[in-house]
Order: sequence, then C-alpha cells, then structure tokens
Amino acid sequence: MQILSGMRAGLLAMAALVGAVSVAHADSATIRIRIFKAGFIIGGSAGEGVLTFHGQNYPLSIGGLSYGFTFGASETRFHGTVSNINRPSDVNGVYGQGGAGAAIIKGAQGIVLANQSGAVLTLAGEQTGLIVSADLSGLVLSLK
Repeated sequence: MQILSGMRAGLLAMAALVGAVSVAHADSATIRIRIFKAGFIIGGSAGEGVLTFHGQNYPLSIGGLSYGFTFGASETRFHGTVSNINRPSDVNGVYGQGGAGAAIIKGAQGIVLANQSGAVLTLAGEQTGLIVSADLSGLVLSLK
C-alpha cells in the first residue's frame, strides 16, 4: 500500500515538473505594427507589421472590424512584445477588445490583448488622425 502511495506521489510530481517545463519553454518576441482605422458606426481596420523572433523578421498582415460608435479615421503605430509563444505562427489569431477613445491630431495608446492560443500582445504607441470611438472590435493578425 505504501509503495502504491509513493508511486502515485512520484507520478504526480513528475507530471507537475513536465507541466512546468512546457510553460518554461514559452518565449517572447518584439512586434511593430501600423494600423489604419476608419468608420461611421461600423469601422474597419487594416495594417501591416513585423514580428522579430530569435533574430528573424516575419512580416504580418492585420485586418479587423468594429461595431459601435465610431466616427473618423486614424493611424496608430504600435511597438511592444508578444509573450507566451513557442514559434512565430503562435501570433496568428483573433484578438478582441472593447474600449472607448478619441484622438484629435495625436494621442497615446496602450493595450494588452490575447488570442485563442494564449499569445499576449503588450503594445504602446501613438495614434494620429481625427477619430472618436466607443466600440467592440476584433483584430486578426497573421504571418504573410
């Protein structure tokens, strides 16, 4: 009985160690993106960017839709990090957000988003243009 209990404890400890090792292998990368957004009630956004992972640059394509109160047009240039990834393709996916904001000529922005794979974008940047929004939006990032 004690042998079975000891084996069970050992197996649980090994399972916990394997889980910790797989999380420890998650990596991060830097990202730079440029997004153009325009709309009247329904908005659209498009852009491009570059993911730098282990010294390699990977071009990105960006698109999205928003619904709510949106009026105007803007350009936002973000830079930041992508964490919790194992390979460049982990950045692919849909990132959703709800928010409100405004920019008249220039404004600062900061945002944290996650996709369905667990990749987390932490971005900061500057928005230029004339836009007022209070909406729900989705952003799709994909490697070109």
